[in-house]
Amino acid sequence: MVAYLLRKLLYGLAVMLGIVVIVFFLFNILPVDPARMTQGQRADVQSLQTVRKEFGLDKPIPVQFAYYLNDLSPIGIHSNTAEEQQRYHYIKLFPVSSANVIALKWPYLRRSYQTRKDVTSLLIEVVPNTLVLATTAMLFAIIIGGFLGTLSAVHQNTWIDRLAVGFSTLGISAPSFFAGIIIAWIFGFVLSNYTGLNMSGSLYSYDPFRGEVLTLKNLILPMITLGLRPLAIIVQLTRSAMLDVLGQDYIRTAKAKGLSDNAIIYRHALKNALNPVVTAVANWFAGLMAGSFFVEYVFGYNGLGKTTVDALEMSDFPVVMGSILFIAFIFVVINILVDVAYVWIDPRVKLS
Repeated sequence: MVAYLLRKLLYGLAVMLGIVVIVFFLFNILPVDPARMTQGQRADVQSLQTVRKEFGLDKPIPVQFAYYLNDLSPIGIHSNTAEEQQRYHYIKLFPVSSANVIALKWPYLRRSYQTRKDVTSLLIEVVPNTLVLATTAMLFAIIIGGFLGTLSAVHQNTWIDRLAVGFSTLGISAPSFFAGIIIAWIFGFVLSNYTGLNMSGSLYSYDPFRGEVLTLKNLILPMITLGLRPLAIIVQLTRSAMLDVLGQDYIRTAKAKGLSDNAIIYRHALKNALNPVVTAVANWFAGLMAGSFFVEYVFGYNGLGKTTVDALEMSDFPVVMGSILFIAFIFVVINILVDVAYVWIDPRVKLS
């Protein structure tokens, strides 16, 4: 088990390194000058040079890449000065010269070009909002999708089955950004007097007297929009798996013993039909973190997605890279947890 997990972690690190290489060089071949985006089109040459020097943009691209990898690496070479130690919060391991040391640290994601804020601090501010959105969307998809899929399988070839399959087909076909616009317009504008919901808004809204106030109603429409596609897939996967399990011999034996329908469905059939659903849930949860980009932008929801889109518009590379690496990290961790969950759900599965 330990060897398997270590191997998966190494694969994950290799994937993240590949992402860094691709995104870094793609960003640097774009015909955009981050310094000019920061200072404005009328900035003078000296101001632009100062900004480029501040963020290391005046160096050749291979040198910039080497410095960036050194910043990201948990073990790197850094100057043995109080300023460097304050910036990276490193622990000295051993010196390599009179001026440099090998140091142990957290990956340093640098500072935003636009706000000069530390990217890690910026992500800490917005990631909880996206985690809340993705978690509630996934719970919505699991509960409703699992119920509809089970109901559809139990009532196969009836109007209930046809309605559930039709709904899931529609949910899979509708892109999130399109569904978001339609849902926002209908429930946040046309029917807003009845629903009390807004077309846009974040998890926390500002009140002049109370400051930041938790506004849960702003979570409802983005949650439904984001959870719609995984819900549709869970309906179809649960239905297919349940139909397969309900035809097994042990289910007929349970019926012959006189067990109730609820006991057969929920205690015996549903658990054995969970493997494909667990895969979908895990992959979709990581996908929801990435897919929230469009949904958050449509609804003006202040989270990781909206922050990344705004950073892309301003060519704020450290923020974009920090967001992408965080999403990649979530994918790696969830894939490992899924493999472990397989063993717990089905003892026949062995990690190797």
